[in-house]
Amino acid sequence: MSALPAEVEELRLRTRAFIRDVVIPAEPAPGERLTEEKRRALVAAAKDAGVFAPLVSPEFGGHGLPIEHWSPILQEAGYSPIGPAVLGCMAPDEGNMHMLGLIATDAQKQRYLAPLAAGEVRSCFAMTEPHPGAGSDPAALLTAATRVDGGWVINGHKRFISGAEVAAFAIAMARTEAIDGHPAGATMLLVEMDNPGIRIGEQIHATDRVIAGGHPHVHFEDCFVADDAVLGAPGEGFRYAQVRLGPARLTHCMRWLGLARRSVDLALDRANSREIFGARIAELGIAQEMLAQSVIDIETSDAIIAKTAALLESDPRAGAAMSSIAKVHCSEAIFRVIDRAIQLCGGDGVTDSLPLVSYMNEVRPFRIYDGSNETHKWAISRRAASRRRKDVDAGAPRLDDVS
Repeated sequence: MSALPAEVEELRLRTRAFIRDVVIPAEPAPGERLTEEKRRALVAAAKDAGVFAPLVSPEFGGHGLPIEHWSPILQEAGYSPIGPAVLGCMAPDEGNMHMLGLIATDAQKQRYLAPLAAGEVRSCFAMTEPHPGAGSDPAALLTAATRVDGGWVINGHKRFISGAEVAAFAIAMARTEAIDGHPAGATMLLVEMDNPGIRIGEQIHATDRVIAGGHPHVHFEDCFVADDAVLGAPGEGFRYAQVRLGPARLTHCMRWLGLARRSVDLALDRANSREIFGARIAELGIAQEMLAQSVIDIETSDAIIAKTAALLESDPRAGAAMSSIAKVHCSEAIFRVIDRAIQLCGGDGVTDSLPLVSYMNEVRPFRIYDGSNETHKWAISRRAASRRRKDVDAGAPRLDDVS
């Protein structure tokens, strides 16, 4: 990591110590979820240690770190699977807080952001739908909100709504018609989960267990919300989603990279302490190759995260495009790192004697969540082809011209 300002480095070191001394000893067994009682106790301890809410504005009790300094802190938090939840920087709350801070009205911030930033409640983001609705293609949105006297009525079926079972409110994406000078399109609406028009459906049992509240279906059935539930402006939901999704993709990379670092540390401890064929595992060429490739995967991921964070700060449009590249690279590299760690630990690696298999279960879905890697690769290749056509049209020589 590059040199950090003194106050950020001090926060990183305190976060590092808190995760190792307080959080790791409190981790649930592999495959189990952190209980709400234990989470609240750890949140209180994080506040006492001065490491809670690193990304949240000081106005709402956080440290207000700029995006260029998120990664060192979130990697330290991610060294434990439950670390980000304890420190108030876990998905989906982290992305929701970021967007609320930028878009919400003052009244909405006090009602929704303040308790969320304090760790008193949790939230969810309701966009994904069953096929043929919005999934990798958000433009396929089927959930609709209809304008009525005094507000909106939402009807639709969502799925894979992470954290919904424990959320106090949802940010729901719904299709709306053109109204009052606003275009037809997607609109974001703040909906409290105790609204009688919301029904939580069947739980989806995915491999990951870290996000409390799982990934259930959520049904909006004649769900009425008042006018002040609109987040931002009607019809602008997809534009606002980019405000959330670019940084949210990157924070996933940061958190899981912390877990990849822990996996390598675990594998190194095993390689340095176990002998086979008369030598320590760390001295065997095939093991050295695996360890070296893992270090390379970690360092290249760290570098692309830093570049993307800088772009998101200076040029959000370019940063959003680069976040697709970071998401694909990091999700695949982190999986490789954990897979190699399992292999280096042999039989123990595939048991619950070590936590590595549970780590793999956590990171594997990242190649699908926040847009499948294949969808991102399609977009990346299209942007590359378009950029090159424009260069050639502007006078750059065609390098394949052999006539």
